[in-house]
Amino acid sequence: MTFLGNHWLLDVLDIAIVTVIFYKLYIFIRSTRALSMFLGLLLIIVAGILADLLGLHGLNWIIGSLKTIWLIGFIIVFQPELRRALSTLGQNPLIRPFVTRTGASRSIDAIVSAVFEMSESRVGALIVLLGNTTMKGVIDTGTPLFAQTSEELLLAIFNPRSPLHDGAAIIQADQILAAGCILPLTQDARLSRTLGTRHRAGIGITEESDCLVIVVSEETGTVSYARGGRLARGLTRESLHKVLTAAYEERAQAAA
Repeated sequence: MTFLGNHWLLDVLDIAIVTVIFYKLYIFIRSTRALSMFLGLLLIIVAGILADLLGLHGLNWIIGSLKTIWLIGFIIVFQPELRRALSTLGQNPLIRPFVTRTGASRSIDAIVSAVFEMSESRVGALIVLLGNTTMKGVIDTGTPLFAQTSEELLLAIFNPRSPLHDGAAIIQADQILAAGCILPLTQDARLSRTLGTRHRAGIGITEESDCLVIVVSEETGTVSYARGGRLARGLTRESLHKVLTAAYEERAQAAA
């Protein structure tokens, strides 16, 4: 194949890529309030190209001088759409491995902050972090949320006035899948009689799956975690952070 042949193929590829980008952009914003604005900006761009081709130097100078202003205006006008597009791009499977650690860090910080705020206020909580087991049966017993994990949302879920506060919140990666879920109680007769229903439910679900459960005692504010049918009590903010970090890293390695 000659150099001209290669050059022609590159031109075709260039045109195809630009066409796909404009088509995807149109599909993305066609149902939003920004469609008319986008078409107006596109018309101005076409006018600038025609002015250049026809040799309309005065009009071409005006349009060329306004390119920077157009770019700033485009960003301002399409700020919500651009934010949504970048968020969608970040969820792409090819990009997600590079941002998983950041998303996990935010989730861990949110969980730790919420847990110890509830601990100080003596608000009971039961938080389940999924492992490789899906636990669909348990998730179906609660109210589906599929919301980004945040301190505010966790505090709202376990607020004593919330109808979901008595159940468990199920978290997968950086998302709260459901709240108000019912967990099976452990039948281990060796456990202390001082352990209440929340602790027994937390232990019980870890006997059936590879999840990790965080329990906040309503009576004492003590923070505990259960895994593999065993309960560790009296966690500090630092120790809980380490436990969650290890759990997230373990899950990420299993998924890789």
